[in-house]
Amino acid sequence: MPMNTTSISRLCSGMSVLLATVLCLLTGTVSAAETSSLRTLGPPAPSKVRRVVTLAPSLSEMVLSLGAGSTLVGVSRFDEAKEVAKLPRVGGFTDPSVEAVIALKPDLLLVQPGPGNQRPVEKMAELGVPVLLLPLHSVADVLAAMRAVGKALGREKEAEAVVVGIEATRTRIREAAKKLPAPRVLFVYGFEPLVVAGPGSFADELLRDAGGINVAADASSAYPVYSVERVVRARATVVVDAADVDVGKDKLRALPGLSNARWVDLPSMSLLQPGPSLGRGLEELFRLLHPKGTGKAAP
Repeated sequence: MPMNTTSISRLCSGMSVLLATVLCLLTGTVSAAETSSLRTLGPPAPSKVRRVVTLAPSLSEMVLSLGAGSTLVGVSRFDEAKEVAKLPRVGGFTDPSVEAVIALKPDLLLVQPGPGNQRPVEKMAELGVPVLLLPLHSVADVLAAMRAVGKALGREKEAEAVVVGIEATRTRIREAAKKLPAPRVLFVYGFEPLVVAGPGSFADELLRDAGGINVAADASSAYPVYSVERVVRARATVVVDAADVDVGKDKLRALPGLSNARWVDLPSMSLLQPGPSLGRGLEELFRLLHPKGTGKAAP
């Protein structure tokens, strides 16, 4: 069954960093139409942005990839990059602190709209903080966000270079995948509850790029809580374990239809943070799905 806003918010408040990143960052409370384009709130940002606060690791990564890390003055509590280790924390996806953000006097606040953050973000804008809302639901969203952040920070050439690199990687991986058998893949974010990548999710799009068949493509939402019965019927040949908590994993692994599947772990967070590392994450996914054909995807 799909999760509603209340259940997502409850999960996000107490889950691991990895599952919180996926559900709280990539699943919004507003409609797809409302998050299909970039938006601004509050006053316009100055022409020279010197102080930036981000509310998601992906957005911090974008700033860092543009060589503008010196502008970062605050990040979310989920940020783990060593470059931001000493920066003040301003809350999480569902509970950004208005007071903490205001105290940092940012020239620009970068936000990925998600459950629970709409009201505090609007409050920050009312208090005079320039806000750039960046949907990250698809690869196209990520590329548009990269360009928007580059423009806001006066780093348009650097942003375009990142975008071109990602697009080149996707083209190369797609061509390589066409020559290889397509595995049936179950992409798991969490075991209890069993949260998987459904249609329209970021991972669903990248699975197709990497030549995989998403067995949860029949789900009714992008990040559904999947039933055991449907998992058994799905007949996955590869299970991608993107969870960093193993509670419930052994039970799932023993199910008929999954005990003989090949289980693989993501080697990094690159695939789960929709940002500049997308190309690297896609290459990692390709190698996981096609361990005997990785040489064909080499640059």
